[in-house]
Amino acid sequence: MHSPTAKLILDDGTRFEGQIFGATQPVCGEVVFNTGMVGYPETLTDPSYNGQILVLTYPLIGNYGIPGRERDDQLLAYFESERVHIRALIVADYSEHYSHWNAKQSLSAWMVQDKIPGLTGIDTRALTKKLRHQGT
Repeated sequence: MHSPTAKLILDDGTRFEGQIFGATQPVCGEVVFNTGMVGYPETLTDPSYNGQILVLTYPLIGNYGIPGRERDDQLLAYFESERVHIRALIVADYSEHYSHWNAKQSLSAWMVQDKIPGLTGIDTRALTKKLRHQGT
């Protein structure tokens, strides 16, 4: 079964088409990128990305799911804050199937709960090069 498609359209008219995961809703905002190899739950809950459309350059995202909301000394153990701050997520290859001893749900299910749309099947490295040279 194929997911519905959507497009990321940059200010200069460049279009990137991919498949939707997470919530299904249109958004607009500043497109930024992160080149980290791990830690997408922490990245999505980082307040510095508030309201931004986040591109993750690591090719496979979602494969270890989302951990629970356990606390360690009153602080969330696996998140940077209490909620997801990004406006949308863009990845090259989203994995609906996850496997990690600490995972409680898929990334897509978590994004649906927080009404965050995602787009997969995007050449995130080409998009990142464009953002680095030309901006959003």
